[in-house]
Amino acid sequence: MKSIALLSGGLDSVVAFKKEHDLHGVALAITFDYGQRAATKEIEMAGKICERFNVGHHVIDLPWLKAITKTALVSRDAGVPQPTEAELDDIKGRAQETAGLVWVPNRNGTFINIAAAFGDACGYDRIVCGFNAEEGATFPDNTPQYVDAVNRSLTFSCREKVKVVAPVINYNKEEIIHEGVRIGAPLDLSWSCYYTADHPCGKCESCMRRARAFRRAGIPDPFTEGVRR
Repeated sequence: MKSIALLSGGLDSVVAFKKEHDLHGVALAITFDYGQRAATKEIEMAGKICERFNVGHHVIDLPWLKAITKTALVSRDAGVPQPTEAELDDIKGRAQETAGLVWVPNRNGTFINIAAAFGDACGYDRIVCGFNAEEGATFPDNTPQYVDAVNRSLTFSCREKVKVVAPVINYNKEEIIHEGVRIGAPLDLSWSCYYTADHPCGKCESCMRRARAFRRAGIPDPFTEGVRR
């Protein structure tokens, strides 16, 4: 097992984690606390996933990233956007605006470089990320071009061979759900909401995308069903 997974507990990272676990084995998963509103819930759910699959789990605090992030995903002084479903695909308008409102400075770059340090030091040669096509439409650090650029840079910054892999990078959310069901990913332990709570808010962009994807897939959300039971 020579893979290290970036595991936020969201749909994308959970399915990417399970695909990598099945194919190569995941030795370690990392969850970051950068002051995000959902940090407590993300850490809880990622921990349960790692326990289920007997994978080591490491939580890394990034208080300095919290201190410099002024947007809504972290700052309690900023309102979390609540787009309508129609606005989710308004790539040049509302979707681009909401992306800016929840942007965290160089978040994926920071996460990958920290994971690469673990890889360089401990012999993990694959960093697994949940990048996907749906979010890649508005977040440039979710695209194949970004992965290619990062991997080129890692050949300079790591003495050992370390590369980023993104198993669901060409999937939209609906396709991620179908794939997750097919491979038995722990969707029941996934958490997409921007908040920490007992129940997802159902109104933030991430909740909206999740609900739409499960509806389009024709599959009940196992987390919601589990709460109801």
